[in-house]
Amino acid sequence: MKFKIHRGTKEIGGSCVEIWTANSRIFLDMGMPLVDEKREQFNFEKYKNLEVNELVKQKILPDTKGIYDSKDRLIDGVLISHPHLDHFGFIKFVNEKVKIFLGEATHKIIEISNIFTSSNYQIKNYEYFEKEKLFQIGDFRIIPYWNDHSAFDSYSFLIEASGKSIFYSGDFRDHGRKSKVFKRFLNNAPQNVDYLILEGTTIGRNKIKNKTEIEVENELIKVFSESQKINLVYVAGQNIDRLVSIFKACLKAKKILVIDVYIAKILTELSKFSKVPYPSDSYNIRVIFSYYSCKKLTEEGNEKVMFQFKKYKITKDEISNQSGRIVMIVRPSMKIDLKGINNLQSGNLIYSMWEGYLKKDYTNDFIEYLKNLNFLIHKIHTSGHADIYALQKMVTAIKPKNIVPIHTFDSNLYQKYFNFPIINCNDREEINV
Repeated sequence: MKFKIHRGTKEIGGSCVEIWTANSRIFLDMGMPLVDEKREQFNFEKYKNLEVNELVKQKILPDTKGIYDSKDRLIDGVLISHPHLDHFGFIKFVNEKVKIFLGEATHKIIEISNIFTSSNYQIKNYEYFEKEKLFQIGDFRIIPYWNDHSAFDSYSFLIEASGKSIFYSGDFRDHGRKSKVFKRFLNNAPQNVDYLILEGTTIGRNKIKNKTEIEVENELIKVFSESQKINLVYVAGQNIDRLVSIFKACLKAKKILVIDVYIAKILTELSKFSKVPYPSDSYNIRVIFSYYSCKKLTEEGNEKVMFQFKKYKITKDEISNQSGRIVMIVRPSMKIDLKGINNLQSGNLIYSMWEGYLKKDYTNDFIEYLKNLNFLIHKIHTSGHADIYALQKMVTAIKPKNIVPIHTFDSNLYQKYFNFPIINCNDREEINV
């Protein structure tokens, strides 16, 4: 068995790992980069008109036969660890005859994104895997392990073939609302794998323990309870753990949670997979029919998506009349909706995302707009990734023969934290297991 990391040995995001034997070949993730060679935000717009061969030539796409063109013998499959673009964003270039293996909830999240955004990730040739249930692709025996991560449906993978083993950590943490999932993994971790391909997003940052989602929830309760102001929360619509924390904080602070149709659709669909709050008679959640989302739904004939939430609709007038009781999830595109709400001045904006996004112009413009309305800005967040202590717990549990850094800018620091052999390879470097 051999493998190579096409992208990720020296950067966060764009994860893509190829594994093969004499008879079988698979990919773990097919991620879009987050940054370019200058560590500036990666913008695929300037490449979108290029043919696949040119994208390969410019090292945007992996240089491997059998993944794009069916003239070559096609690879046996692509595994998607979770529904973040830096792990599946280039799946659209994979030949449609190649089977995609992913979690059912991951597929549902991607399909919802297709409805509400300009993305178009049509995955038609697929097979769902289930946590801790072994399945086979050619020579490979694969077991997916469910992860605690900011993405709802995240997995690590154990891959075995030819008497050898690789464990791909994917993205994970131990301080989210699924922390028990990580504890279960530690008690049932595969032992003595030949290579642990280990994410290190937080390596190189200050060695501090990440706050838990429960601590985030308590901070939210404090802000929501302290005055009769409207509370706006800027958070990723797919960060389900955070949405649950916000909902629970609303219950304890006696506030009404308002979400837009996009988040309402995500929560409703994911409630089929796990106990999450969603607009229904069981939960005090109201839905604002935000302008741009509803415009897109209407123009593309998807009005039924918003009409399913008609019973739970809240108008801008209703929000204006009880602004002190409102907690509303927002994003920059909803500025047009905020302008239609009275009594918006002097509220709270809770910024609950990675601080790196503050470098983006549209984020800054949105926050400045609210500052001009005398909003107080509160930063309440915790990472979606493992801190050094959780990384060390995984390594101790698995006891790998070798560790290979991935999803990190600081692979040179791994040896400082892990008392196991570190293989600091480069992108596209072949490793014989």
